[in-house]
Amino acid sequence: MPRITVVTDSTASLPADVASARGIRVVPLQVVIGAASYDEGSAEATPAKVAEALRTWTPVSTSRPTPAAVLEAYQAAADAGADSIVSVHLSGEMSGTFESAQLAARDSPVPVLVVDSRQVGFATGVAALEAADVIDAGGTAQEAADAARRRATGATSLFYVDTLEYLRRGGRIGAAAAILGSALSVKPLLRIKDGRIESLEKVRTTSKALARLVDLAVEAAGDRRVSLGVAHLANPDRADALVAAVGQRLADNLEGRPVECAELGAVLGAHVGPGMVAVCVAPLL
Repeated sequence: MPRITVVTDSTASLPADVASARGIRVVPLQVVIGAASYDEGSAEATPAKVAEALRTWTPVSTSRPTPAAVLEAYQAAADAGADSIVSVHLSGEMSGTFESAQLAARDSPVPVLVVDSRQVGFATGVAALEAADVIDAGGTAQEAADAARRRATGATSLFYVDTLEYLRRGGRIGAAAAILGSALSVKPLLRIKDGRIESLEKVRTTSKALARLVDLAVEAAGDRRVSLGVAHLANPDRADALVAAVGQRLADNLEGRPVECAELGAVLGAHVGPGMVAVCVAPLL
């Protein structure tokens, strides 16, 4: 029976115990705070430290893992008995991580299928878990990779930010859009579309923005069975309110599954800034 291992990156935001239990290997991206570089998930690069650095205008940037770092994960999987790998990563439109995985796959001791989720955060995580589910059910590496792509493609990732400034600093939106948003004092709602961040709507108050996020999540779910994830950066109260609201509105779709809620990882947090809240609707296959 072939042994297939799933590899993903730290932006998938899989809890360490979940990744370990499912046999998923996680490659960290790097967070640069001031002049020091740290692995995402380390004690030096927590979401709280990133949020504080952003508030105090300490330079914060991020970088992809090198192909060599990804190759180390592939080698470790092979050494542990894997004879093939499914490698699921955040959108190649927003990070070079997918490219690093492709380059590493060329030198891997076992075959690797690299999947561009064209998503971030929770949606990438559920895609990696979907691949693991297929493998656990006896599926092939190709079937697992295909399922990961379908799960990610079907997901809707929506988020609210207090300001577009952090996205501008990281080059994820244009300076003109950020300046215009600040000048009009609008509260932007954004989404991931075709692997990129796209402006969705603009509202005037935070309360309206959060209410609209809930409405959009309900629209995205329709009558389908879904998993739901809520994320935030330094904003637990808003996140708790969002969990309660979407959980109530989509109780039938969830069929008893909890709304997952966690603080956003340091890498994604560096680009959206404190105050961000997000909801991801991921229909089950």
